Amino acid sequence: MTILLIILIIIAIPLIAAASMKPEYIVEQEIIINKPRQEVFNYIKFLKNQANYNKWVMMDPESVKEYIGTDGTVGFTYKWDSANKQLGKGEQEIKGIREGERIDYELRFLKPFASTANSAMATTALSANETKVSWSFSGVRNYMMKLMHMLLNLKKMMEKELQTSLGNLKVVLEK
Repeated sequence: MTILLIILIIIAIPLIAAASMKPEYIVEQEIIINKPRQEVFNYIKFLKNQANYNKWVMMDPESVKEYIGTDGTVGFTYKWDSANKQLGKGEQEIKGIREGERIDYELRFLKPFASTANSAMATTALSANETKVSWSFSGVRNYMMKLMHMLLNLKKMMEKELQTSLGNLKVVLEK
């Protein structure tokens, strides 16, 4: 009886903890790139350039890609479909641009789990040849997503992958 009670408590703790988590989440990372702000912004505003630095886009070169609209403008949409379960199927749309400052995206994941997230890349001039790039993801999680975020420590994983992508961006732009 004691063992059963202990097992039930062990199972109940994460379930209760997930229920008490805020539904909203945000993950953000930043890096300093030794290039002028406008040069950095002019590169990151084009979604097709993410093939050169975004870890997720680079993960499966065989994924089926589709581009709709004019890259670097509001409404441009990049769609992907990958056999890689980490990537799945989804689309990313440019939702807003503040020229030289910020690009806002909406990510719509279709497979393996349907969800929507917001993403933004922002540039801040630190000097004439030094730019801070911030990249964020945010969204709202349902109960199952809160449980997965907690059990798999997805925030830490996403921070690491964002930092890897930003490191790739730094290498590309500072060549």
